[in-house]
Formats: sequence, structure tokens, C-alpha cells
Amino acid sequence: MDKNKIRVLVVEPQKQPYVMEVEKDYRAMQKIVGGSIEYAYLSDDAHIYCNAEGKLLGLEGNRRLEDRDIIAGTFFICSDDGYGDDISLTDEQIEKYTERFKEPE
Repeated sequence: MDKNKIRVLVVEPQKQPYVMEVEKDYRAMQKIVGGSIEYAYLSDDAHIYCNAEGKLLGLEGNRRLEDRDIIAGTFFICSDDGYGDDISLTDEQIEKYTERFKEPE
């Protein structure tokens, strides 16, 4: 895999999650979520990028997080290297989060 790309799990409203390679570039990430991006903690081994204004823009509700908050619009999940740099999800993480977000809400 290209060192400038990472493997992420994309979760769109009313769809099953799917794996995608994305450039490690702010603009490429914005394109996936459809606007300015916001970081959200998911777990010790992964985080979410979503549209920072998803609710204000009236984007469709997508999935509920553990804290009961609902993400509006498309989001994607990736991991980090412990130093703040985004990295690809492992096969185990993809399996775990695909199962977690499998059912549209």
C-alpha cells in the first residue's frame, strides 16, 4: 500500500460499512465526509472523522456512539500510531467495527 494512503472503514447512512483506501490528506478526508472534518474518540485503538457541521446542515442521522450521541452524515474510522498520525486499521479492527456499525440505525 502507498505510504500516503491508509485503509479506513467508511460508514454511510442506511448502508453497510465498507473498506476504502484514502489519501492521508485533509482535503481527501473532507471529500469523504462532505465538508469540514471533526475528530471524535471511538476507543483506545481507533477514532472517527465526521462532518463537523453535520447536524447543523441537517445531514441524515447515521449511527449512535457509546455516549448516545448520533453522528449525522458519513464518517470513517481509522487508527493512530500513538503519536497523533493516522494509520490504517488492522484486519481485526475492520472486523470489529464492521460488526459494531453493521446495522443502519
